[in-house]
Amino acid sequence: MTAWDALVGAYALPFMGRALLVLLVLSVVAGIVGVLVNLRGLEFISDGLTHAVFPGLAIGLVVGGTAGLLPGAAIAALAGAVALTLLVRARVTSDAAVAVVLTATFSVGVIVVSRSDDYAGALEALLFGRVLTISPEEVLPLVVVSLAAAAAVAVTLKQQVLRAFDPVASRASGDRPLMLDLVLNCAVALVVVAGASTVGTLLVLALLIVPGASSRLVTERLWWLFPIAAGVGALSAWLGLSLGFAASVGAGVDLPAGSTVVGVFVLVYTVLLAVRVIRDRMAGAPRRRAPRSIGDRVESVVAAVEGER
Repeated sequence: MTAWDALVGAYALPFMGRALLVLLVLSVVAGIVGVLVNLRGLEFISDGLTHAVFPGLAIGLVVGGTAGLLPGAAIAALAGAVALTLLVRARVTSDAAVAVVLTATFSVGVIVVSRSDDYAGALEALLFGRVLTISPEEVLPLVVVSLAAAAAVAVTLKQQVLRAFDPVASRASGDRPLMLDLVLNCAVALVVVAGASTVGTLLVLALLIVPGASSRLVTERLWWLFPIAAGVGALSAWLGLSLGFAASVGAGVDLPAGSTVVGVFVLVYTVLLAVRVIRDRMAGAPRRRAPRSIGDRVESVVAAVEGER
């Protein structure tokens, strides 16, 4: 098998084409949303949301089969997003709130799945995904869910960035913290819904966190973080699917598609981290702290937000 067959020719197959389309849209959106998650330090809350989706997936699978996965996950994810937001706003520590939601929802999901006739198969599909078995009917709903998350972030992007850097200035400019937190958490929940239906609940966090973290290794310019994260996500998804296809068809090594994609995400981050460390050492730079240039741009963000009001 040639490199061209793996990177391009494989996607002439319908199931590979569907997998690539869904993963490209999801990875781009997850990268954009993930930048805000990274700036706000909400990685653990995002982890809680990935587990909050699990009982919805389980109930949807038991009640409606694969057609019930997406609506079941959507209801559970949005409910989990609202619950986590309100718990944190009620001054329950975020770690405690996430732990409560995580353990409760995951245990409910396992109980529901255990009632299925094919317990092992159903549990494996929910945990590790089924990206190569996405049906034609599922493509549009998954793309719509991903784009809905992107739209929610796009509408509030400047306000979200301002809140990430200066919550006091955000409130002073008239922003409502509860509403912004709900919008961001619901966007994360929608990404988790689409991701859990493709790469599984245990792996979706990589799609949400790794591209945003990778973009901060590449640039310190605030508005460049978003396109770079989207690009890292799309490239990693494409290479991951291609590698899995090449290994399975060309080398006879059966690699799970979802896990291979996530592995490439992590590999790309590792390479970028190594390049950053080498570059800093060659330049004699001190150990990198939070990017100063991002903080320097907060004033321009504040001015832009105030100019729109």
